[in-house]
Amino acid sequence: MPQLTGAVVLVTGANGGLGREFVEQALARGAAKVYATARRPQEWHDSRIVPLALDVTDPASIRAVLEQAPDMTVLVNNAGIALETDTLLSLPDKEIRKVMETNFFGPVALTKAFAPVLALSPTSAVLNIHSVLSWIALTGAYSASKAALWSATNAFRIELAPQGTHVTGVHVAYIDTAMAEGVSAPKTAAEEVVRKAFDGLEQGDYEVIVDDITAGVKFGLSGSIPDLYPALAANAPS
Repeated sequence: MPQLTGAVVLVTGANGGLGREFVEQALARGAAKVYATARRPQEWHDSRIVPLALDVTDPASIRAVLEQAPDMTVLVNNAGIALETDTLLSLPDKEIRKVMETNFFGPVALTKAFAPVLALSPTSAVLNIHSVLSWIALTGAYSASKAALWSATNAFRIELAPQGTHVTGVHVAYIDTAMAEGVSAPKTAAEEVVRKAFDGLEQGDYEVIVDDITAGVKFGLSGSIPDLYPALAANAPS
């Protein structure tokens, strides 16, 4: 069973509102050390926090972090980007690839790189931050990238199980961080998201559904496509 007590945790995107919560709550739950990674790592006033530079889209950067964090036991794939305007038909291919590189290929590359390290710990784990948009395409590239990561999480869950590494996916709607500051819909506090994510991880859950919006969308997957996407009715043939 994954445990944070005594764990060595690596958090990607540690400078953001959600990332900071992962760093701080990991320590509060007894982690021995946290590697707080970001493209431009900040200073932390705790000797248990080790800031490391990491660009999840750069293989050389991933290799460098792998060398600096050979004792890691829990990987938190939190880093992600979203675009202000995100429709697949109008978005340049370059921007679509940028989102996919950060939100999908980055976590996949990190998980592959650290899999041998995780195999050394009997309580190792990977925690992937998905989104309600993994299950409903309200955006273009972002939804596609999170849906791809959800699928990869399912694959890694099976592939890493024989070595004893547990994989948990976290699905959540809007979080009260800078990324969603322009959203008027209900938001969940970053503290609550991380608390539920770590609770689920330590309980051995495979999936954490943080809020009612996400639970409702998952339930809707068993229904018809028009029910999930009411806007289709406006363009339906008469």
